[in-house]
Amino acid sequence: MIDLYTSPTPNGWKVAMMLEELSLPYNVNYIDLAAKDQATPEFLTMNPNGRIPVIVDHDADDLVVFDSNAILFYLAEKTGKLLPKEGAARHDVMQWLMFQASGIGPMQGQAVTFERYFPEDVPAARKRYHNETLRLYTVLNTRLSDREWLAGEFSIADISNWSWIRSHRWARVPTEGLPNLERWMDQLRARPACERGLNIPPSSGRADMAKSLGSAMTTT
Repeated sequence: MIDLYTSPTPNGWKVAMMLEELSLPYNVNYIDLAAKDQATPEFLTMNPNGRIPVIVDHDADDLVVFDSNAILFYLAEKTGKLLPKEGAARHDVMQWLMFQASGIGPMQGQAVTFERYFPEDVPAARKRYHNETLRLYTVLNTRLSDREWLAGEFSIADISNWSWIRSHRWARVPTEGLPNLERWMDQLRARPACERGLNIPPSSGRADMAKSLGSAMTTT
């Protein structure tokens, strides 16, 4: 059994989607970011960086893994799924996984910050992060021009990148004019496991329902 400590954010969704894709049994533990649950001593013993998500694998001597992409990698290794075992195909997946970690996540995250939350309007910053996020989307659009998925078969690279790009409207970054990217996004949304993962835990003001998940095991 796996304990998942999470919130409804792109990094949280990616791990929920992975667990659903793998049909692994897990408990959901809702972390209320507004209430600073991630800063409690109990949480910080699991992740000193104070960020969600975190998993505890009770089938592996209560192993704790934090950082969303590290968790995707761990679960892929654990199950032998969604990551090739060796060779060029494995490296291909890893480089697109890191593309999300070093590019899509930081740039789109900053785009959202300056569009939605920064206490003052900084047009230069808004333009900078908007344009860089769009550039990264264009890289993916080109990559997908002659392939169905980012790296051969469906993999953790697709889950990781889509968990962020699916909320592009919140960053006010368009995908119009990027047909390959939009086709790929539609493919992911059509996967039942990915769709389920987007509702774990529930978002959009449904915190009470999310808290009620507590120790309830999800089923697939």
